[in-house]
Amino acid sequence: MKRKRNPERADRENPVWTKETFARARKAREVLPEIFGKQASAKMLKPRGRPKSGNARTSISLRLPPDTLARWKATGAGWQTRMAETLRKAI
Repeated sequence: MKRKRNPERADRENPVWTKETFARARKAREVLPEIFGKQASAKMLKPRGRPKSGNARTSISLRLPPDTLARWKATGAGWQTRMAETLRKAI
């Protein structure tokens, strides 16, 4: 079922797209090649996300007694790193 258009919310600068509008539409790289063209897109490609670390870590699930975990957390920010260092020394 189609929704009725609310005339109060009509936007002259952003009209409803019809089949004819879609037929006349052009790709962004045709209209703005300096931004979306092949050369521009190659320059703009950057790796996404956080950079890879030299000492990557592995996520695990570990069940600890609540008092043990509370004691580590009470040591403040960086408690996970300190816990990892203590475990490294223990092996």
